[in-house]
Amino acid sequence: MNVPFNDLKREYKSIKNEIDPVIKEVIDNTAFIKGRFLKEFEESFAAYSGTKHAIGASSGTTAIHLALLGMGLEPGDEVITVANTFIGTTEPITHAGCSIKLLDVDPVYYNIDVSKIEDAITPKTKAIIPVHLYGQMVDMDEVCQIANNHNLLVIEDSAQAIGAEYKGKRAGNFGDAACFSFYPGKNLGAYGDGGIVITDNDAAAKKMRLLSDHGRETKYSSDFEGFNYRLDAIQAAILNVKLRHIDKWNDARRDVAKFYYDNLKEFDIVLPEEHSDCRHVYHVYCAQVKNREKFQADLKELGVPTGIHYPEPIHTQKAYDRLGLGKGTFPVTEDLADKIVSLPVFPFMEEEELQHVVDSIKKVLS
Repeated sequence: MNVPFNDLKREYKSIKNEIDPVIKEVIDNTAFIKGRFLKEFEESFAAYSGTKHAIGASSGTTAIHLALLGMGLEPGDEVITVANTFIGTTEPITHAGCSIKLLDVDPVYYNIDVSKIEDAITPKTKAIIPVHLYGQMVDMDEVCQIANNHNLLVIEDSAQAIGAEYKGKRAGNFGDAACFSFYPGKNLGAYGDGGIVITDNDAAAKKMRLLSDHGRETKYSSDFEGFNYRLDAIQAAILNVKLRHIDKWNDARRDVAKFYYDNLKEFDIVLPEEHSDCRHVYHVYCAQVKNREKFQADLKELGVPTGIHYPEPIHTQKAYDRLGLGKGTFPVTEDLADKIVSLPVFPFMEEEELQHVVDSIKKVLS
């Protein structure tokens, strides 16, 4: 049996009768940019997230850039975030003219090591970007307390955490702003690129909305230079349909994760742990194994694909040579990069596929 790592076709087929009509409606109305479909999705997402404003963006990366600029970050400001993330977290910091301050992560939950934040703060530090990695939220009480004590902004990188919760509150409800990605493989994925920023700050929301569309309120009059960071109307219409299903799909991901845990907890594999204060949505099911290369190769032979999220930490990539942070700087992040492996997890996995993954892993490990 060959098990897919993800299967977006199954997802589409399950909601085809809802998706096809809205795509046709956008095309029939030639309403491709801004307009009703974008407005409806932004309102739906704000309501789902429990915030006042939602501003569509062309990707999760551009959403972070909008948030940084919209919240008033300026060139020379320092932003704290983690080395164990995708470059889409750090690129916008640079593009905003700010300096990147990286930290190591917690070895159990893989998120920012909150105990290290306070010591990393300098007079130039203006913001913290906690990354809710793999679908599990950071300890936001502690992050927000530190931020309040030092008058810092908090911008949640929620790219992998739509619907995730910390102490009963959804991702995006803790910081000054939060950013989400709608890359097709995400829990809530578009049929192309897309992203969104949410905030309760009226002035910041207005600025971000202008920044996303050439700094203009009317077609040919711009208040300042902005960007073409808009979320396409077709993507907005698709996402508005899929948003109605996200909690059910996240529950299905959690069922997959529970199946893995129940069946593999006695074997020589380190399974992801869910924090008692969190509701993990398992965008990625990331475990740790010894001799990862052989583990992956053996599973591939048995029809089970795997991934690595992420094989090379931010600070060791050529793009960040300028930071002068070589190997050994963040030992936990580097250790994880050598051991982590991502198993198939998506809402439409069939029971026999799950059983095959588990049986294959048991065979490989034994």
